[in-house]
Amino acid sequence: MATTVGNESDIKNLVTDLIYLERDAIAAYESTIDKLGDATFSRQVSEFRQDHLQHLDTLKEMARELGIEAPEQGDAKQYLTTGKIALADLAGDKQILKAMKTNEDDTVTAYERASMHPDAVPKSKAFFDKALGDERRHREWMQSTAQSL
Repeated sequence: MATTVGNESDIKNLVTDLIYLERDAIAAYESTIDKLGDATFSRQVSEFRQDHLQHLDTLKEMARELGIEAPEQGDAKQYLTTGKIALADLAGDKQILKAMKTNEDDTVTAYERASMHPDAVPKSKAFFDKALGDERRHREWMQSTAQSL
């Protein structure tokens, strides 16, 4: 499912939607860590989860600076991101990683858009660019590891 995150006209809505996206991603990562059969893969995915937790912390700080309340939970999309993982679990690690790669496609797209948002000040743009780099790295690992199986 293609994301619309990053198309918001105002920075407050963008930050709110990125928080939802990160919470959904964290839930998917937790589900993935539990389901992967290869302990090495689980450790790597756990490290990527830490990146998402750091993104969430930064976004929550941005929300405070903007005077908005940060969502405390994911949204309905969380069921889609974790549901893909649950279904993929039936077919093993390769399919789990492929499902996670599709989740990463959405986070890459969202941060690409966010980094170009007209209301992004240099500090927020720097964060969006860093997060985009993290998401691209995650996606590349998911894709190349799945292809190697």
